[in-house]
Formats: sequence, structure tokens, C-alpha cells
Amino acid sequence: MNRRQQRAMKWAIAVMAVCILCYIVGPPLHWHVTEALASVRRHGSSVSCPPCRCDCSSQPLLSIGDELINNTFTDCVKHDPEVTEEMEKSFTNLLMEELRLREAQSLENQQRADIMLLEAKKMASQYQKEADKCSSGMETCEEARERAEGILEEQRRVTAMWELRARQRGWQEGFQ
Repeated sequence: MNRRQQRAMKWAIAVMAVCILCYIVGPPLHWHVTEALASVRRHGSSVSCPPCRCDCSSQPLLSIGDELINNTFTDCVKHDPEVTEEMEKSFTNLLMEELRLREAQSLENQQRADIMLLEAKKMASQYQKEADKCSSGMETCEEARERAEGILEEQRRVTAMWELRARQRGWQEGFQ
């Protein structure tokens, strides 16, 4: 290689190294910069908003379906510190109603689970009976096989004895 080719090779390797570095470091760097800009935007807009005077985190949330809401204190900024007794009673009634609904749902779920458990026990009992029948049948077959083997062995012994006697008297296989 001449000197010009070596220089071109070094530049190509340097460009590849920079590209690989950008490929590795680029996405995390982009993510951090985007988060920083979003944070600056949030803090910049919150300066114009007066601070909230209430502590909504002390109030429990109502759960309806999969969505969490706080019906009484939906907007912390609009919260009036002098909440009327009627609103408090309404909130309490909503919580009690939700508890009743959840209790009814849990009872229904428990009943369904009990029914499914009974059905599973019945199925297991049926399968056990079938397994017992199968085991009994297998035992009977095994006993019959053992008896047949014994009879076969006895027949072989008797045949061997008669064959031995026949050979002693001059019988040969193939000649009649």
C-alpha cells in the first residue's frame, strides 16, 4: 500500500468509528435532551400557575371500573377548604356503595369458585373410578397372562418329554 491509500484507510476507519459512536451514544443522548427540554417547559409553565392550597393526596380515590377518580375533589385548584357536610356525606355514601358493590362481587366470585371446585371434585372422583376399573382390569389380564404362561410352560414340558421318548424309540424329525 502506498501512503495515499494508508491515509484513506485511516480516514475511513475514523469515519466508521464516529458513526458507531453516534449509533451507540445517540439514542440515550437524544432521550436525555428531550427529557431536559420537557422539564424546562413544565417548570416554565408552572411559574404562572399559583400553587395549590389543598392536600388532595390525603383524600382517598374512588375506583370505578379500571379508572381511578376522585369525585368530590376532582380539581385541586378548585377545592374549597370549607367543604359542606352534604358533600362529605355524598362522598361517604359513594364509598359505602362502592364497598357494597365490591362485597357483592367478591361473594359472587366465591360462589363461582365453590361451584367450580365441586365440579372439579366430581370429575376427579369419576376419573378415580375409571382408573380403579382400569387397574382391576389390568390385574385380571395380568392373572390370566400368568396362568396362560404356566399352562404354556407345562405344555412345552409335556411336549419335550414326548419328543424325548419318541427320539429314544427312533423317531427323527422329517421322517414319518
